[in-house]
Amino acid sequence: MPFKSVPQKFTASIREVVIGTGDTAVALGGENVFPLYSFDSPIKNPPRVGVEISDRGPDRNIPGIAAFYAGAEGIAEVVKRAGEMPGADFVSLVLESADPNGENKSVEDCAALCKEAAGASILPLVIQGSKNAEKDGKLFEKIAEVLQGKNVLLLSAKEENHKAVAVAAVLAYGQKVGAESAVDINLAKQLNVLISQLGVGGGNVVMNVGTAAAGYGFEYVASTMDRVKAAALAQNDAMLQMPIVTPVAGDAWAVKEAVVSEEEIPEWGPMEQRGIDMEISTAAAALTAGSNAVILRHPVSVAAISKFISELM
Repeated sequence: MPFKSVPQKFTASIREVVIGTGDTAVALGGENVFPLYSFDSPIKNPPRVGVEISDRGPDRNIPGIAAFYAGAEGIAEVVKRAGEMPGADFVSLVLESADPNGENKSVEDCAALCKEAAGASILPLVIQGSKNAEKDGKLFEKIAEVLQGKNVLLLSAKEENHKAVAVAAVLAYGQKVGAESAVDINLAKQLNVLISQLGVGGGNVVMNVGTAAAGYGFEYVASTMDRVKAAALAQNDAMLQMPIVTPVAGDAWAVKEAVVSEEEIPEWGPMEQRGIDMEISTAAAALTAGSNAVILRHPVSVAAISKFISELM
């Protein structure tokens, strides 16, 4: 009996969120099918790939990353080089030095650095904070102000600071905001509701529902994304119809497989290749589960995931 394909598409769709300006602006979301189901209906905007860099500079302890950024000194040069990475759609700057438990760089200094980065970037800019909710509330408010007109994405607003971040980012200065929750569909929806109650429209919000490196509890991430997409499309749940952005790099390059030297466990092979493999595996899994964009570090990973996306579209 011949196989008859029955397309599964929905009247509901994921909202489209645009970051950046001009010819390099990037649209996230907009699809009305399950993740990568281009055989059911054309996907309006393919998943996107971002390049992550720290405000401290790229990780020059990893040979492939060091080689790519060779000769690039200062945030402006590094951001420009990141935007030239083959397969990159946007650049994501992590403000690690703002952490109060670390360097505790001032809000003003971080904002000035972001302004310099935005001026140099040829691609849309995503800003990740210090992971300290109190500091990030103040940080994102100032950054939203100094980057007015750039249409950047501030990733991410948490329940503890969502008022300060969302109001400043969207209502006051016309940026985009990410809603960050901890791998739980109910927490993700609750935060989206809280942000919407401030008057922030869904077209200005993306979700960061959490992540983990492949093999490290990633099944919880996958099941959360599955449930979010099913509720958004099959149940037309407006509070879950925001695109998902997943910062993969931080988790992928922090696990044992990516940091243990070849001398310690020679049978595992080269350390850098293990990190690349972990980053690619995690990104591919996140895209398959429902992420509309992933953020990576290594040029090999960015090229591989960009090819992965294009061949599935």
